[in-house]
Formats: sequence, structure tokens, C-alpha cells
Amino acid sequence: MPAVPRYFAASLVAICGQVASRTEHRLSVGFAIRIFVGTNGLGGGRFETADDLVIAVVSKWPKDNCLKRFVVCTGGEPLLQLNQMLVDALHSANCEIAIETNGSLRTPEHIDWICVSPKAGSPLELLEGDELKLVFPQLGLSPADFEGLAFRHFFIQPMDGAEISRNTRLALQYCLQHPKWKLSLQTHKFLEIR
Repeated sequence: MPAVPRYFAASLVAICGQVASRTEHRLSVGFAIRIFVGTNGLGGGRFETADDLVIAVVSKWPKDNCLKRFVVCTGGEPLLQLNQMLVDALHSANCEIAIETNGSLRTPEHIDWICVSPKAGSPLELLEGDELKLVFPQLGLSPADFEGLAFRHFFIQPMDGAEISRNTRLALQYCLQHPKWKLSLQTHKFLEIR
């Protein structure tokens, strides 16, 4: 019998609250909370089975919640942990699953929303999904290199750091000159939500 993988809760974010609206372009939600931070941090730890991790995730919602739970797997590279057993267990618990990945690994089947954020120097194996989000500018990566891929939405996100103002201007300028690309901003940082 194959070994059961241990699940680490370092990379899951749950979005709680009612889904206000789902448009063709974005999902709007009431609020978001990070429920697992690191394996030794808030909510973190090791879970022996996919079901154990799902129980911990689902426990973050009110017990009388009858809405579909929206779970975003992100941080580090979530596909190092997210496998078909965990996807199936989350779906069985009435969860909708989104992932933000660098695209270097293939996803399990039936992920509800796939966001690929390529990184310079990493191979790109995942060539289709819901959105491609490119941190910009990024040495060695040009938005034009990704335009032929099978994504429904293409986003440019200014690279954070000391040059954020400059990078935001460059990203906005690129989007205005290339309408296939839309500007993506890390609103939580403007609102000082960590």
C-alpha cells in the first residue's frame, strides 16, 4: 500500500463570508482570512490524512454555514502538497477550490479556479487555466511570451518592494498599450491587511 502523504497546512488560505457576486472577471467575497500560517504558526501543523486537514479547514466556518466554502491554496508552491485525495476531500466537504501556483507542476483534476503566476527561471508546465498573473517587471519574463497560452484572463501585477511606485506605473502603462492585459493590485497591502 502506498504511503499516505502528510499534509502541511502552511499554504492554505480560506476565504470566509458570503460570496457577494461572481462575475465573468472576478470573484467578490465578504472577507478573507489566512487560516494556516506556517507549519508552526497560526493553524499550522501536520495532518496525517487529507480528511484531517479538511476537518481543520471546515472548522473555520460557522457550524450553520450552508454556503459553499471557498478555499484558496497558495504560498510557497501549493502543488507540492495538493493532490487528488485532498481535492476530492475538500469537494466532499462542500468546498470550492482555487489555487495560485507558479505553474511548474501539473494540477490534480477538478480544481475550480487556477491562477498561474510564472516565475523567471522556473519551468512552466501548466499552460492553461483561469488566469495568468505576471509579476511585472520581472527580468527574463515578457508578457508577450504568455499571450498565446490558454488562459481566460491575463493580469499584470506590479512587483512589490522599494520600486513599487515605478513598477505600478510601468504595469499600468503596459496594460494601456496591450489591452489583453489587465492591472492586478494587491489591495490587501493598500488596506494594510496582512
